[in-house]
Amino acid sequence: MQKLLSPDFVARASSAELGDLVMGEPLIAGKVLSTVNAPFYGLRTPVTSIGQSVTFLGMNSVRGICLQYMLEESFKPKQAEAQSSFDAIWRASAIASELCVRLSKALNLPDQGALSTQVVLSFVGQLATASLFPASALKSWLSHGRLVRAGLEQKVLGLNSSEIGCLLMKNWELPASLISDVSCVSQQLVTSYMTTDPERAPRMALGYLCARLGERLALGQLGTLEGYDVKQDTGVDTHHLRVALAHPALARLEQALASPEIQAAVQKMMDTPAA
Repeated sequence: MQKLLSPDFVARASSAELGDLVMGEPLIAGKVLSTVNAPFYGLRTPVTSIGQSVTFLGMNSVRGICLQYMLEESFKPKQAEAQSSFDAIWRASAIASELCVRLSKALNLPDQGALSTQVVLSFVGQLATASLFPASALKSWLSHGRLVRAGLEQKVLGLNSSEIGCLLMKNWELPASLISDVSCVSQQLVTSYMTTDPERAPRMALGYLCARLGERLALGQLGTLEGYDVKQDTGVDTHHLRVALAHPALARLEQALASPEIQAAVQKMMDTPAA
């Protein structure tokens, strides 16, 4: 994980170097191959090598798959009744990552791969929280919006999941700049970056939006993005997000969300259990 997420590797590694790194971990290589050959991508002929997978999916998607697998191995439910809640969080992170890759590309935002990674890592704290909460309380916890959940986390654990995630990443010795960016994505819940850091505001806003949409889609609170209007999303979880939408870099966000490509991708993710 340290090698995969090091700033130098993210900035300079070629697809061949990423392929070599993946091949060094057979279980991760198997996960990448199973993902690229899943029905979601609708390939006519199977992909049988990591090199082909990187070429087809792109470095950002492969990096995200690797990261999700490593996190999955790090957090496992202790009781069978908690499995569905963990599955929902995994599914949310996968949908959020895929949305982030596609939307950041459509909006031509900088550092698209880094942003997708930050979105995946923003779920670390939630996974840790799920492993600490009583199994019987998980479904109720997940059914609430992010702001209410943060209050419950604070009450039960003394910290909210965003803070817990940052502590874990520090313990894993991930780059400090990466941890800061992941924290900023999550802090969009209570912070307006349009006033404190307008340069990074569009990236933080998009990352936060993708994380929240991933959750809603994975939990069945949204069945599709068809008809979804982000500017009319007036929930408390999107209060500061609505302010950030005024940034010129996000002017085409509504158009991108409504595009046939994004709509079709989301529908495939919802139709494919292992998306």
